[in-house]
Amino acid sequence: MTKNIVVVDYHKGNLSSVERGLDDAGASALISDKPADIESADGVVIPGVGAFADAMAFMNESGQAEALRTAIAQGKPFLGICLGTQLMFDRGCENVPQDGSVGFERDGVYWVEGLGFLKGACVRLPEVGLKVPHVGWDQVSITEAGQTCALLTPDMDGRNFYFTHSYVSVPEDPEVIAATTDYAKVFPSIVCKGNAFGCQFHPEKSSRTGALIMQRFVELV
Repeated sequence: MTKNIVVVDYHKGNLSSVERGLDDAGASALISDKPADIESADGVVIPGVGAFADAMAFMNESGQAEALRTAIAQGKPFLGICLGTQLMFDRGCENVPQDGSVGFERDGVYWVEGLGFLKGACVRLPEVGLKVPHVGWDQVSITEAGQTCALLTPDMDGRNFYFTHSYVSVPEDPEVIAATTDYAKVFPSIVCKGNAFGCQFHPEKSSRTGALIMQRFVELV
């Protein structure tokens, strides 16, 4: 039976490449901004467009955030892509005014709350002689914890995927880190916990190996 997977539209860019990738993997993908569609879907994908604070503002106002938390609590498979991965965490500082007008302060930084599926934060990549944003193909190394991640196969270790981002996640629990990439710092490029998965890269733009990740997610759904 073909499964219904909703690609969450939070009004920040073109989502058609993610929709095509899911359809090519055998799903029936639907781009929607409606919380009711998120709650009724068999699986959910948050694509990677926009900035943390702006995305969360729209999701909170529209009811998408609560619908996503409900879907996760019900055990529905979830995939975050790029920004979608960062939104899985407790908090982020991207596009948050640092004057106290928005969000909350911790360790001298102002943050807004994320979806809270995973404990941790979204922070900017350090500028240490490398260009930020990080754009292009880069290698992914599977961790020991990642060897049991249902999204991955052993031969994906050392493969290259396509990245375009300035921010990365910093999980509190290292056991959710399924793979890492080294650019300016070693950061999680795949996270995995229960029914929730996240790719900091864009699988829909990462050739055959990226297509395999999309296929494995559809199979999970």
